[in-house]
Amino acid sequence: MTADHTAGHRTRHTARHTARHTARHTTRQTARWLALLGAAVVASSACAQVADAAADPSATAAADPGEFKLTLGHYAYHLRGDGSAGHGDDLNLRYRRGGRTVWLGVYQDASTPRQWRAGWDDQWDVPASVFINAAGPAQLLPSLQVASGGFVGASLALQVGAPFYAQLGIGRTNLRPYANLNFDPNDALMATLGWQGEGGRQAALAVIADDRLGTGQQHHHLTLHWPLQPGLRLTADLLHKQGRGDGGPVNTWGWTLGLDGARWFGRLVHDPKQNFSTQDAWRLSAGRRF
Repeated sequence: MTADHTAGHRTRHTARHTARHTARHTTRQTARWLALLGAAVVASSACAQVADAAADPSATAAADPGEFKLTLGHYAYHLRGDGSAGHGDDLNLRYRRGGRTVWLGVYQDASTPRQWRAGWDDQWDVPASVFINAAGPAQLLPSLQVASGGFVGASLALQVGAPFYAQLGIGRTNLRPYANLNFDPNDALMATLGWQGEGGRQAALAVIADDRLGTGQQHHHLTLHWPLQPGLRLTADLLHKQGRGDGGPVNTWGWTLGLDGARWFGRLVHDPKQNFSTQDAWRLSAGRRF
């Protein structure tokens, strides 16, 4: 056996060993974060059940059974300049009960390895004895996201008032690679002014601004939820974005239109310079509640 052959064999063996070690490490790391997410969800559910039982002993028996929501999304990308195109697909399953949501999803496109994702968000009423505000009730809104590859992100917001409300929040991640399907800056400060009326009528103006990476990236949303008839609701979102992107300064507009029925729903989104990249995106998603 020649020295070159032996060296090549060792190189291939080392590469395979390194790949296996990296895969095992990534799997263990993802499992740890999924376990952390599960523990947070269980703890949140237990606390909520105790609070419900304390407020009303019959609340547990009469609790909302919750609802699942399955969404399939298809994304079409167009790269300005050379005219190249691509696409991505996202599958997401959510379970919502009361103000609490847990979800699991997977995303893949031609340039991104398949990424498994999970998340949790909740609504915690703040007792008047802790936070006294004449404008109305107060809520804490926490969220947590994890993804394969070691990504972890979280946010926390405080919302005050009803039917008119104000919300302030902050988001942070560990800056690991992540296919950002929130489409807003993640490491950011958030501020919202909104109104919640009867019959599901809602309107809000929100600003999400990077405060960590020095990009000056901002998203401004004007969002409307409006019932058209019993069992059918319109969703509309006008988006303005500005800041430094991958290809230079960004200053552009996008939009979302959606229809929500009693069970089925659909969304169409046009998002120029998605996530401040050089790609313009069209996103079509549809799904069912059950």
